[in-house]
Amino acid sequence: MSELASSSAPASDAWSALLTWLSLLLRNLLHLIGATYSSWAPTYLLFNFNFNFKPLPSDADADADAHAHAHALSSTSTSTSTSTSTSPPLRASHPHTLDRLTVVLDLDETLVCAYETSTLTDSVRSQAIQARLNSFQIQFFSSTKEVEGKPKINHVTVFERPGLQQFLQEVSKFADLVLFTAGLEGYARPLVDRIDVEDRFKLRLYRPATVSTEYREHVKDLTCLSKDLSRVVIVDNNPFSFLLQPLNGIPCVPFTPSQPSDDQLLSVLLPLLKELSIHRDVRPLLNCIFQMPDWFQKHGIPSPPPSS
Repeated sequence: MSELASSSAPASDAWSALLTWLSLLLRNLLHLIGATYSSWAPTYLLFNFNFNFKPLPSDADADADAHAHAHALSSTSTSTSTSTSTSPPLRASHPHTLDRLTVVLDLDETLVCAYETSTLTDSVRSQAIQARLNSFQIQFFSSTKEVEGKPKINHVTVFERPGLQQFLQEVSKFADLVLFTAGLEGYARPLVDRIDVEDRFKLRLYRPATVSTEYREHVKDLTCLSKDLSRVVIVDNNPFSFLLQPLNGIPCVPFTPSQPSDDQLLSVLLPLLKELSIHRDVRPLLNCIFQMPDWFQKHGIPSPPPSS
């Protein structure tokens, strides 16, 4: 088995390199012959996104799959049908005239993963070391009390998702960053202070900014940021967080130290966000890739009324 695995890796790398080369060649050729974006968008999406992004599962245990294990952002049904079932979106003819994109980022399991230090297992520590993850510790007062009535101090170990700092730096060049977490401010504020020393986040929103719906609690309603959501996108490992605006969401694979390698931020999310930044409206492209309204309907959550 080990010999087979080692021999198949070079072949996989070769195919990946070939597909990347073909994608670049195709894009250059189409540019030279003056092809419009609407005619080649499906092929572009197939080469650039479908090998990394997968649709969400539609089985009954939605919470477990969507919140904890979104490796299960997955089935191959979207690989070609998403590009053809919906009319491909158009890029803006003059991208420099567009307002800056607003990128809303979740915190836990999207940018970082955190553990109460006293419960951090040796296996998790070992996995984090092997993955060479950046880590740090924070402490904050808990809302619970000690026996003596004194505030309890929680000690937390935080692991950064690979490429986090470069990701924030690159995205901030073409988008306004907003941190939106369902976590409590007492915990999240000192954590974000550590990962955002350059103050790249234009706004930080915590649990009190979330809303409750008949389907889920702690939902992130993007209309608190703008009435016009054509240039707003949210990245979250829990898709139920953006159930009120399913067309604006990117369901992100959850981050844990147990993953042998994680390139989601720089190799998957960053290219997609760059592409979205030159679209007048991000929703057609996101719907073309993820078809989130359909996924929510499969889980008994109807599509909300169209927003501006």
